Amino acid sequence: MSRSASWRTHACGELRGGDAGAEVVLCGWVANRRDHGAVAFVDLRDRRGLIQLVADEDASGGIDQALRKLHPEYVIQVYGRVRLRDEANRNPERPTGDVEVVVDKLVTLSRAERLPFEIQDELDVPEILRLEYRYLDLRRPPVRRMFELRTQANHSIRSTLIENDFLEIETPLLTRSTPEGARDYLVPSRSRPGSWYALPQSPQVFKQLCMVGGLDKYFQIARCLRDEDLRADRQPEFTQLDMEMSFVEEDEVLQLVERVMVALYSDLRGEELPTPFERLPHAEAIARYASDKPDLRNPLEVVDLAGSPEQPGPAGQLGFGVFDTVLAKGGWVRGIRLPGGAELSRKQIDSIEQAAKDAGAGGAAWCKIGADGPTGPLSRFLKEPSGAAFIEALGGQVGDLLVTLADAPRRALVALDAVRRRAGELLDLVQGPDRLLWITEFPLFEEFDDGVWAPAHHPFTAPVSADIPLLQKGVKEGVRSRAYDLVLNGVELGSGSIRIHDRELQQSVFSAIGLDPAEAQRRFHHLLEAFRFGAPPHGGFAIGLDRLYCLLFGADSIRDVIAFPKTATGSCPLTEAPAPVDEEQLQELGLALSALPSDPSTSQAEAGTASQPS
Repeated sequence: MSRSASWRTHACGELRGGDAGAEVVLCGWVANRRDHGAVAFVDLRDRRGLIQLVADEDASGGIDQALRKLHPEYVIQVYGRVRLRDEANRNPERPTGDVEVVVDKLVTLSRAERLPFEIQDELDVPEILRLEYRYLDLRRPPVRRMFELRTQANHSIRSTLIENDFLEIETPLLTRSTPEGARDYLVPSRSRPGSWYALPQSPQVFKQLCMVGGLDKYFQIARCLRDEDLRADRQPEFTQLDMEMSFVEEDEVLQLVERVMVALYSDLRGEELPTPFERLPHAEAIARYASDKPDLRNPLEVVDLAGSPEQPGPAGQLGFGVFDTVLAKGGWVRGIRLPGGAELSRKQIDSIEQAAKDAGAGGAAWCKIGADGPTGPLSRFLKEPSGAAFIEALGGQVGDLLVTLADAPRRALVALDAVRRRAGELLDLVQGPDRLLWITEFPLFEEFDDGVWAPAHHPFTAPVSADIPLLQKGVKEGVRSRAYDLVLNGVELGSGSIRIHDRELQQSVFSAIGLDPAEAQRRFHHLLEAFRFGAPPHGGFAIGLDRLYCLLFGADSIRDVIAFPKTATGSCPLTEAPAPVDEEQLQELGLALSALPSDPSTSQAEAGTASQPS
């Protein structure tokens, strides 16, 4: 492919046998140099690949010596002629391996000092060093490949949505602080001292306002920012595919998202996803898998051993003090049958127990089912006939391992999920093609340990119509929402809901979470005011693209698919952000610090807090 440009006619990785005899101008970085006695070879690299450079032995102008003087990562421009390599010297593993460029002229555009690490596919250096010199890391082909794939994926998404009559609309990055489940990043206003912007956790309010504005199909590949505790799959700033539609029900939103996912798998993997995706109500997912994001490739299911006051389960019939204490407090006793798990070693079983402890539970009780009966810590409580009923409830067979957990519901839920995941790994059960799953009918509210109720998704989520009378009576527990999550292999990709478009219903939800009309009006005046002028029924969805792309591209971490990511502490090794600012900047904003940073590497956020105008 010819390039009309002043610096180069071709990219390094584009040249093929059909280009033999062509005069070319190339630019790139010196990948390596090899001296073979009378002949020197240089591999020149740019974004599209490598090409071998060589000088004829009788070349004039000292080209051979110029090639020998090049060092790794020098930026050069070469003029030369493409020729076929000798049959014996061709490299079938390289797309340009049939040809080389005989250099007539070489210009050094930029020299490079000794690098902190080599530019090569496989690299054994600390990640923090790679992030500190991320611009060098980006030169490595495996890293660059992630952003080529990301570009293809973004294009696929845009093409699918535009084909479905969507408008791409950018929403503000400087907005008003609203309660959306995480802390906002705040930006002080210089023109209005004492007032603050917030960086958006999501474009939630604005996309709903687009619906009120009659822009009935909106999407955006949006930047979102949340000041929350970080994990391996979470960054303080991230990208999501944001969508909203008017005059739709759940099925239409889910089908649209499925079309986006089908196109992505087809365009990037050449795979055909079966549709419709599986659906599972939230209550059933919790009951069967102890998770609202189960990996359906793992066949292990959870069994309720507690029962109810009307129909007590087998756990309370064993005389096991741990079970009895938990049951008396209204806690959970649940078990998981591991087919063939009796073959696991004690060390492997200990790792299952440790998974439960790491998830916050006190531990796990287990037994193996042998031909002569159960063995293991739980076995001494499994006396006839209650023991047989207990084993039968779990479906235990000879050769199985039965693992049980007893704890408060919230802790038990997390621990059971951890046990199920760990057991699936040990037994090599997690196999087969990708499984995409919709979780539906989430609770509208969730109760925290301190008794405070909050929206399970966000306060604009509509309740299931049949549960609105409960909401109006002040009931929170058991009220279902018209919310839905998309799960891929046990990872939540995104969530959405049918929104509230009725002003009175919206106020009922605000009241349920403790926002009185005056406070709701203060925080959401712009949305509530808009609802006065004709708001259409609408719903939407958002997919975390960094997380999706990490899974889709086979990356080890979401940091691998982000050009300039933060560390797990939210810092940027490249720019050393967050960092102190000049005193003059603070004074201009009318701010003062209650404490100064202890050293230049400590951010102001860590050292003190900002006050109102001084």
